[in-house]
Amino acid sequence: MSEQKAPIIVKRIKKSVGGHHGGAWKIAYADFVTAMMAFFLLMWLLGSTTKGDLEGIAEYFKTPLKVAMQGGSGSGDSSSVLKGGGTDLTRQSGQVKKGQTEEEKKSYNLKAARAELERLEKEKLKKLKSRLEAAIEQNATLRQFKRQLLIDITSEGLRIQIVDEQNRPMFNLASAELQPYTKIILHEIGKVLNDVENRISLSGHTDSVQYANAGRGYSNWELSADRANASRRELIAGGMDASKMLRVVGLADSVPFQGAQPNDPVNRRIAIIVMNKRTEEAITRQASGAESDAEAGDATDAASDKPAAPKP
Repeated sequence: MSEQKAPIIVKRIKKSVGGHHGGAWKIAYADFVTAMMAFFLLMWLLGSTTKGDLEGIAEYFKTPLKVAMQGGSGSGDSSSVLKGGGTDLTRQSGQVKKGQTEEEKKSYNLKAARAELERLEKEKLKKLKSRLEAAIEQNATLRQFKRQLLIDITSEGLRIQIVDEQNRPMFNLASAELQPYTKIILHEIGKVLNDVENRISLSGHTDSVQYANAGRGYSNWELSADRANASRRELIAGGMDASKMLRVVGLADSVPFQGAQPNDPVNRRIAIIVMNKRTEEAITRQASGAESDAEAGDATDAASDKPAAPKP
């Protein structure tokens, strides 16, 4: 019997090589980093954008067609520039310019600082105006003279004018003697004026009716000056610090009330001005003679005594 051969079994082992994992995780990570960068950029933009700009952006997304049709700084305003550090954040003040010298930079910084101080000072004067108006409304005695009290903000500062009415004059006829109710008005104003550090300017005005005793050398000029000084004394009696007064002048009928006829009783008035620093400095320089004629002209414009329009 022949010997049977055992079968030969050949085992082939397949080597399995792990597949390439690829860069899918890198793409996911890059997306995550991009999203985080966009998020922080958005937070930075929201933090550095003014309230008005945010409202404009919100309005655009509410009604984009309306904003696009009407125009504005948010819809294709080619004059818009990147905001710098000045007070005028949409134009040139405070912008960093290429090639600026140190002197130019200092000048820009000085202008920006002065503008900021003037803005803060104007805010204080607005608050003082609100306080005076509230005092008039709350005081029954003052409220009846509301039409004779004109308060407004001018280039000089806060101006308070007390004007005559036909049947309610501030002074006795042709005299610097104050009426009792005029003293009350000045006392109430004097109490409030100490709330700000600004200096005070006071001017007296008359109408064009000639003073009866002009032949003896006493005219509307002397009368307006005497009335201004009488008003100054009552402000101090009401509590105003005497050192706050910088200027007291009588202007007679040289500066009539805006829109009034020369003989109109409204021309007879006392103007109290809580001066801003620019006007105070201009008056001080003029009085000391420490500036040129051209500068004096500019200061005179800044410290003008143009009257406000009367209340309706």
